[in-house]
Amino acid sequence: MHPELFKIPLTELTVKSYGLMIVIGFLMAVWLIRRLSRDITPDPQMITNAALYSLIAGVAGARLFYVLHYFERFKDDMLSVFVIWNGGLELLGGVILAIIVIFAYLCYHKLPIRQYLDILAIALLLALAFGRIGCFLSGCCFGKPASVAWAVRFPYGSDAYYSQVHPDLKRNRPEPHLKLPQDFSGYTDGPLKPLNDLTEEQKKFLVDKGIKRSLQVHPTQLYSSAAAAMGSLLLYLFWKRSQNAQKGGRKRLLTNPGSTFALMFILYGLGRFFIEFLRDDNPFEYSWWAIYKGGTISQNFCIYLFIFGWILLIIFQIYGKRAANQKRNN
Repeated sequence: MHPELFKIPLTELTVKSYGLMIVIGFLMAVWLIRRLSRDITPDPQMITNAALYSLIAGVAGARLFYVLHYFERFKDDMLSVFVIWNGGLELLGGVILAIIVIFAYLCYHKLPIRQYLDILAIALLLALAFGRIGCFLSGCCFGKPASVAWAVRFPYGSDAYYSQVHPDLKRNRPEPHLKLPQDFSGYTDGPLKPLNDLTEEQKKFLVDKGIKRSLQVHPTQLYSSAAAAMGSLLLYLFWKRSQNAQKGGRKRLLTNPGSTFALMFILYGLGRFFIEFLRDDNPFEYSWWAIYKGGTISQNFCIYLFIFGWILLIIFQIYGKRAANQKRNN
């Protein structure tokens, strides 16, 4: 776990691994969008501008989603909402707001919306793959204890360790995964002490091969990264199939512009829904609008993303048939 990579010389500022991976993902997404849109864009700079707006919207949306999800942490100090350098972003909220902003941008400049959204879908999942690596380096979005060969172990003081040594009623866990001895005063119902404040005897229980070190967990961040990368590849292949069908004048199922964008919601919704079963950080919640009773708020939301994707596919299929009929009649 490396939440901070290095300190900037002559300052007290540090380069956060999560932020760096977000920037790398953004740059890769911009490069991919410019490359795939060469045949449809009148001005490549417009794509770069749209990407910059989406980055700003993505950060704002990710922060807003996090604040709404954990509002009790901010209600006593609302100014802390703006202290994003201390962490607290949820990628799902960033993706949603970024899509909305790009859609508005395309409408304003009267660009071929569905064609650009198809390319955007491929790039978004690519950026998400890098963002989830940042989650892994930061130690957030951690998984449940696991004994698989590729399980990972986060250090003392990490979010994963804190979760393991405390009960979590919001996840229906009245007892902690890992019980500490009685002489670890204050550990069962309060924040963890700094590692340097522990006695040598206590450290033996916690670090290296200690019996009370962090349990191995599923690297759910890397699962999410791999799922996003695979999703981006599948969307690209689907998009190429659509492009070849349109250029050749062939009628093939689900090749209308916008279909790749719709498929993104289906793929992401499915992947995130099942990965949530392996995560151990998000609380179980139920909202009155949820179809799936129980699970995390992300699982509830993914159900609607999945349904929304299928609705878009049907709409674009119908719209494509009507456009083709009008073209033949003219």
